[in-house]
Amino acid sequence: METLRKEEIYTIDDIYALPEGQRAELIDGKIYYMAPPGRTHQKISWKLHQAIANYIDSKDGKCEVYAAPFAVFLNKDDINYVEPDISVICDLSKLDEKGCHGAPDWIIEIVSPSSKPRDYMTKLFQYRTAGVREYWIVDPDKKMTMVYGFEKDTLEQYNFGEDVLSGIYDGFVIKVE
Repeated sequence: METLRKEEIYTIDDIYALPEGQRAELIDGKIYYMAPPGRTHQKISWKLHQAIANYIDSKDGKCEVYAAPFAVFLNKDDINYVEPDISVICDLSKLDEKGCHGAPDWIIEIVSPSSKPRDYMTKLFQYRTAGVREYWIVDPDKKMTMVYGFEKDTLEQYNFGEDVLSGIYDGFVIKVE
């Protein structure tokens, strides 16, 4: 008789026990190790972070924007921990020195070859279920941005160079390139 091997369930304690400099995310108790981001990834991340922060500041907004590495404890449990490329949090009571406890309002992930299945499927489901209001997947290989508006159940697709509209902020438009 063959026995089924039980898959090990990891917790946030395992994430914090990783060697210095090793980054990983935890989704439903499974660890996903993360490679260092490339130059294109970092350039896109910086431009998006800058544009969003400038927009919030120009409107005297109360939301805060954070770039990875920034801890997001999605479901207030010990088996889910992510570091989105960009997180926008409007309920400041979710924030403390460790990160964000609960779903950010808006998350942007910039796809790398190793993160594609996780960004397009696993995280899409996790973010929607956790209560993220809007999720952008920026794909430099496809030169495309997918915008999932979970509140209104919308999906928009934009090519790089086109104006991308945010559903979180009326009137906020950005070109992703």
